[in-house]
Amino acid sequence: MSLTFRHFASLAALASLSVAATPVFAALPLGASAPPVSTPAVIAGKPFEFHLAEALRHGPVVLYFFPAAFTSGCTIEAHEFSDATAAFAAQGATVIGLAHDPIDKLSKFSVTECRNKFAVGVASSAIIDAYKVKMPILSMSDRTSFVIAPDGRIIFAYSALSPNGHVEKTLAAVRAWRAAHPVR
Repeated sequence: MSLTFRHFASLAALASLSVAATPVFAALPLGASAPPVSTPAVIAGKPFEFHLAEALRHGPVVLYFFPAAFTSGCTIEAHEFSDATAAFAAQGATVIGLAHDPIDKLSKFSVTECRNKFAVGVASSAIIDAYKVKMPILSMSDRTSFVIAPDGRIIFAYSALSPNGHVEKTLAAVRAWRAAHPVR
């Protein structure tokens, strides 16, 4: 059977509806050990190798997955994290965004949309699978934000296709953690 353009368009529309209707859940439960992450990353356009274990030595880590650099929702989310970078730093937290994009694209995104304030790195398929944030049908991640305590345990997870609420909720989780673990 040969597919006509109309058949293809109908199948594409059906697939997009099923993706939009599929709920997004952070599959890693609270209290779970965060899978290790070592990946190419950039901050202010400067490349480095991000290691989650190293970042956790300095305090909690906000590890947020986003579908793709330079898309409208991901740009909004990057701007919001950028605006809140000082508030996260005041709590001793590191922020890093991960997307299944090439490093050169993320390098530009780190300058223009992250405004040189926090790192973004490559979310390999293995990392996406380990964190159970794979978007249905596509090879990219969904929009999920985790807060990981310095002991490597997930203390907060939030998944929503909309960028709204990710920064507010992760910052609240970091503040609650800091209140329970004051700097001595």
